[in-house]
Amino acid sequence: MYAVVLLVCCSWLALLCPSVQAYENLALNKPAWQSGTYLSNTGAERAVDGRYTELWWYGGQCAWSVGGQTTAEWRVDLGGVKSIHHVLIQYMTGNNVWDENNGYTRSFLGFSVYISNTTNKEDGVLCFRDTSYTRATIPNPVNITCPYHGRYVIYYNNRTHPPYPEGYSDYAYTELCELEVYGCDVYTYGVDCIRCGNCSGGVQCNRVTGSCPKGCDAGIYGDKCDLECGNNTYGVECKELCGNCSNGEPCHHVDGTCPHGCDAGMYGDKCDKECGNNTYGMECKELCGNCSNGEPCHHVDGTCPNGCDAGMYGDKCDKGNVRIKFSFNMIR
Repeated sequence: MYAVVLLVCCSWLALLCPSVQAYENLALNKPAWQSGTYLSNTGAERAVDGRYTELWWYGGQCAWSVGGQTTAEWRVDLGGVKSIHHVLIQYMTGNNVWDENNGYTRSFLGFSVYISNTTNKEDGVLCFRDTSYTRATIPNPVNITCPYHGRYVIYYNNRTHPPYPEGYSDYAYTELCELEVYGCDVYTYGVDCIRCGNCSGGVQCNRVTGSCPKGCDAGIYGDKCDLECGNNTYGVECKELCGNCSNGEPCHHVDGTCPHGCDAGMYGDKCDKECGNNTYGMECKELCGNCSNGEPCHHVDGTCPNGCDAGMYGDKCDKGNVRIKFSFNMIR
């Protein structure tokens, strides 16, 4: 009965706030670094190994920097620029209850999270900085919304400008048992990380709706720029009309070219030009006949609209009158 109630509640809550379960943990088992390591089993990589059931320094599942330092920094390399949604931090607890009496709260206070495309946090953006938590109010784990693009997620804490608020530790530490970075590859949207369409200029689509802020690339249309031009159109906003492609085939949706050539009487990459220079037919290879007054023949079938020059006949004025002269020798 409890499971049924929980399922109903979770379904109801999903309507109020989007599920985060579909996002991928981009930090899992990725290269990590920290400014000094206290013990061999507390290296930076311990905070991205997916394990945090032992929340103390001796458990082999947490990253822990050296003591007595005024700054502490830890970072993970996501392997490329990613579209980040949120960061989850599980701080060390010593496997004790997390409350104001837990000693680890002192070193967690005042922490910051940066998103950067380089290993230097100053090159990136400040996603979060604690300026108000106390030992009684700081959450653990903490879930931080970070809607930015970046390759490196950097955890930072410092004790460089005393005096600090009551409850702060004297020195800075990492003490991270896990740091998870949830999001998608760039050019995706939604909690299911759906690929963006062909937004104009290759810009990132809206990370929630998938819409393109500056329209679509040539040959594409739709709010999400995920549909190819149809109805005999091509180009930017599908405003250009295709030419006369062979057998009525559609032209290329981007540049308007005809994949299998042109209908009779047409030429050019886009099959949008009528045969000229006294030619007609397929690939404009046929020569017009002798149309009246030197007029061009019809570009498709070669017929002459106003008849033929003197001495010629036929629909295409390509046949001449033949006169046979007979000579009679008088036989006497």
